[in-house]
Amino acid sequence: MSKRILPLAAMEHLLKKKSSAVRVSNSAKEALRDILEEIGQEIGEKAVRLANHSGRKTIKDIDIKLAHKS
Repeated sequence: MSKRILPLAAMEHLLKKKSSAVRVSNSAKEALRDILEEIGQEIGEKAVRLANHSGRKTIKDIDIKLAHKS
């Protein structure tokens, strides 16, 4: 199993404070973390390709935004 980046506390915060959940199970927090990390990795890979295509080594916010839309 690979090392996780996002903390479970952040998942609970998203679900409770931002989505008005009353209670959140550990398995729900873990599932959300896994999905968000997978989506983040996909966006990151696309953003790297966009930056490289533009002749840059630095990923900029526009790369992230474009990668998210595609």
